Amino acid sequence: MLDMILVTGATGTIGTEVVRLLAERGERVRAMTRNPAGAHLRAQVVQGDFDDRDSLDSAVAGADAVFLLNAPGPWIERHDLAMLDAVRSHGVRKVVKLSAIGTGEQTELRVGGWHLPGERALHAGEAAWTILRPSSFATNTLHWASMLRAGRPIANLTGNGTQGVIDPRDIAEVAVAALTTPDHAGRTYTLTGPELLSAPDQVEILRKVLDRPIDIVDVPLDVAQQQLIAAGRTPEFAEVAMRGQRHVAEGGNARLTDDVHTVLGRTARTYASWADDHRAAFD
Repeated sequence: MLDMILVTGATGTIGTEVVRLLAERGERVRAMTRNPAGAHLRAQVVQGDFDDRDSLDSAVAGADAVFLLNAPGPWIERHDLAMLDAVRSHGVRKVVKLSAIGTGEQTELRVGGWHLPGERALHAGEAAWTILRPSSFATNTLHWASMLRAGRPIANLTGNGTQGVIDPRDIAEVAVAALTTPDHAGRTYTLTGPELLSAPDQVEILRKVLDRPIDIVDVPLDVAQQQLIAAGRTPEFAEVAMRGQRHVAEGGNARLTDDVHTVLGRTARTYASWADDHRAAFD
C-alpha cells in the first residue's frame, strides 16, 4: 500500500472510478478538483487548479503517486507540465498519465499533440511512469440520450469508420493496477475494447439492448462544426474536434490491442455489456 495516491480530474468519468476502486482496495486517496464542495467521494478531497501552482503544491505534498488526468483541450500541455514540475519538486515516486490513442503518431491531430509534451516530460523525469492511451470511450455515446428523448435521430459524424470503443471502467482498472503495483513502470499502453465498431454498429447494439427503434443520420462535418461553435465551443476546439471525426471516418482509428488483457488478465468489456449496464441512462 502506498502512503497516498493523488487523483486529478477526480470528479470526471475516469477519475471518479479510479478513486472508487482505490478506496475499495484500502488505499489512501486524495482527490483533486476545482470545486471540492460539489465532490462526494470516498477520499480526502482537496481544491486544485492546474493554473494555480500553490494549489498543486498543496495537493501533491505527501503523495507517493499521481494519476494525471486533464480535460481535453489545448491547455493540456500547460497543465501537464505544471503538475509534473510540482511532482518533481515534491519527490513523487510514480505518475500514471491518461493520454490519448495515437499520441505522437498522427501529427495532423492536435489531440495527440496536446499530450505529447507531457509524455516527453515523464520520460525525462525521475518518477516511475506509465502512460495510458485509450481509444474512444463507450460513454461518449451518452450524449445520444438527449437525441433519443427528443425523438431525433442519432447524429453520425464518422460514417462507417470504426474504433476500438472502450469501457471507461477498464481504463480505470488499468490505471489502478499501474498505480498500485511496480509491474507497469516504463510502459505505454494503448487501450481499446475487444472489437472495432462504427457509429451505426453502436446504434444497432443499442437497438437490441433497449429493444426499441433508433434512427441514425449522417451529419456533414462543416454543419457539426458550426453547431459546436453555436453551443459555445471555441472555433479552435471545433476545428480540432472535426479533424478527429474525419480521421475516424477515414479509418485512422481502426486499431485493436490486447493491452487491457495484458494488464488485467481478462478481455476488455464489450460495448454491448456497457450499454446493458447503462440502459437507464437512455430511458
